[in-house]
Amino acid sequence: MNHWIGTSGFQYKEWKGSFYPEKLSLPKMLAFYAGVFNSTEINYTFRSLPSDKTIARWDDETPADFRFSLKAPQRVTHFAKLRKCGDAMNEFRQAVKGLGKKLGPVLFQLPETFKADAVLLSEFLASLPKGLHAAFEFRHESWFTDEVFEALAAKNAALCLAESEELTTPRIATADFGYLRLRRDNYTEKEIRDWASFIQAQSEKWKETFAYLKHEDTAAGTGFARKLMAKLEG
Repeated sequence: MNHWIGTSGFQYKEWKGSFYPEKLSLPKMLAFYAGVFNSTEINYTFRSLPSDKTIARWDDETPADFRFSLKAPQRVTHFAKLRKCGDAMNEFRQAVKGLGKKLGPVLFQLPETFKADAVLLSEFLASLPKGLHAAFEFRHESWFTDEVFEALAAKNAALCLAESEELTTPRIATADFGYLRLRRDNYTEKEIRDWASFIQAQSEKWKETFAYLKHEDTAAGTGFARKLMAKLEG
């Protein structure tokens, strides 16, 4: 199983002096980050489609074995709420195709007030561009049902295993890859070890795992991500 580990985002000036060298400029952060981690989750795509120039820069500044997971546009998840989004998703797929093999899953993070609709979810999944790997972060507990899990599994879409102080997703595998968002402010050694053990236990189900730690002004997430990488490699 391939493990793609990192943090949600990378370009934070607050990380200077802790994760990044004090004098490192913002444009040089991605290349530095990619020397430590092999993946990142991009929030930028939630609000704007990246330009060809931006995609080319991301590609140029990372090695061949790097992966970008992208957050789906808010026009799909928050405005249209998965309804009649074929054109929007095709436009998104076209905008990011330049990443090639570096494109990881697309994260569909639904609003906290968006309640379960398994039929709508199935229709949306059927409309996605071919070859797009999708992960869904449900933030309303009504989505955690067998009907929803079966709809995801039918299209090899991942249930995002999100963990925060407010909500924890059931640890259920619905795809041949795993997608984790570990959003708590702090993790003990035991908690990191437990997550690593869980990931390793999915080796017969998952071909690869994408896991992202929360970004903090203190860069604590980079430390937790490094520990998770070490446990998985050990």
